[in-house]
Amino acid sequence: MTHLPDIFLQSLASCPGFDEAAFVEAHAHSSPVSIRLNPFKPVILPYDLQDPVPWSRHGFYLAERPAFTHDMLFQAGCYYVQEAGSMFIEHAVRSAVDLNRDLTVFDVCASPGGKSTLLNSLLSAGSLLVANEVVKPRAEVLAQNLAKWGTANVIVTNNDPSAFAGVEEVFDLILVDAPCSGSGLFRKQHDAVEEWSLDNVNLCSQRQKRILAEVLIGLKPGGVLVYSTCSYSVSENEFIADWLVREYGLESLQVPLQVDWQIVETRSDEQRAYGYRFYPDRVRSEGFFCAVFRKPGQDEGAGASRKNRHEHLTVLKPKEKDLFRPWLENIEALEMVKFKDDYLATNAMALQFANRYPQLYLKKLGTNIGSMVRNDVIPHQDLAWSIHRSPEVQHVACTDEEALRFMKKELQTIGGEKGWNLMTFDGYGLGWIKNLGNRLNNYLPNEFRILK
Repeated sequence: MTHLPDIFLQSLASCPGFDEAAFVEAHAHSSPVSIRLNPFKPVILPYDLQDPVPWSRHGFYLAERPAFTHDMLFQAGCYYVQEAGSMFIEHAVRSAVDLNRDLTVFDVCASPGGKSTLLNSLLSAGSLLVANEVVKPRAEVLAQNLAKWGTANVIVTNNDPSAFAGVEEVFDLILVDAPCSGSGLFRKQHDAVEEWSLDNVNLCSQRQKRILAEVLIGLKPGGVLVYSTCSYSVSENEFIADWLVREYGLESLQVPLQVDWQIVETRSDEQRAYGYRFYPDRVRSEGFFCAVFRKPGQDEGAGASRKNRHEHLTVLKPKEKDLFRPWLENIEALEMVKFKDDYLATNAMALQFANRYPQLYLKKLGTNIGSMVRNDVIPHQDLAWSIHRSPEVQHVACTDEEALRFMKKELQTIGGEKGWNLMTFDGYGLGWIKNLGNRLNNYLPNEFRILK
């Protein structure tokens, strides 16, 4: 059982919907397990998916936590393991944003990628998701998880939010899932209880305001801001909502709820801004808070008409692009560029953004197709996961045992033709081998190797 400090419980006593006895009792039980399917990679999973997360079209609860690492469909990016409360972002966005348009979306504090892959699942192929993470190792994880999701309409940046000060009125939707004191995760992160304090709550509140102040300039008039935390503290939730309405004139938006969801709708004291609280004694989820706002005014397309500062990424010429035709499906719909030694596939909106804001450090642009040696393509791991990969690419359909041995880098021989082969499981890519006839070379990057 997780021990909850008295000072923490006292700080929540006046919060709407808080029931101390039920809240404490909920922390005596293990966390629920939930996953969200990748709509771009439809598959039948070996789990009972009869218990959906009610506010997510692709979210499901599992009866128990399986060994996800050894599930090859997880390794292929067919689903993401995510808290059910976090999936509420989907419902919030659907209620406030016209998803039938091509949109430019910014996930500010995006690692490890759960909410980024969720947002990406909602967007059209012509849209752009910019996912940012300030901490370099976490940006690596973010890029990997978005690569597994398989789409090319993404950019991953590795910047402090202050670097976006020059990105003005560009985004139709901004998500700030802000760094917080983490009290909503006490049930699964027991060490976080020892680190919690009122001083840390206040420090997080100030940090949240700084991040919001630095990125709100990027929101278009009429654009939507979604703010969320995994904290129960009013200072990080309702007080921030008040501040956003008071200081920036944002309009607080009400999100429609169903009564049986048991999500607590709150109104902030000063500005009566709407907020949505998830308590583990009411909802099958860890702690979560979400609020939605709209920036006054109408988008007049000012951002789209600006000229690029300079083009450091140039589109491949048709003959050079043709070299990748055997590797990509519907290549005409993709923009292809060369960056250093790598060839990248993306869309027009992503390319325009990257060229317009060269001050941003790009960790990932679209899908890395691979490099070229004497007109021969050396395929990249991203291409193994890509939904844009041609179905005609030479591949080997693996059994579960063969796939696991490949992921452990213990596979010595397997059938298939000589040359490059995509290792697949249920039709989805895991990685590449090069079959040399008498032996094979495993090109799975070591960071994805299963060690146990």
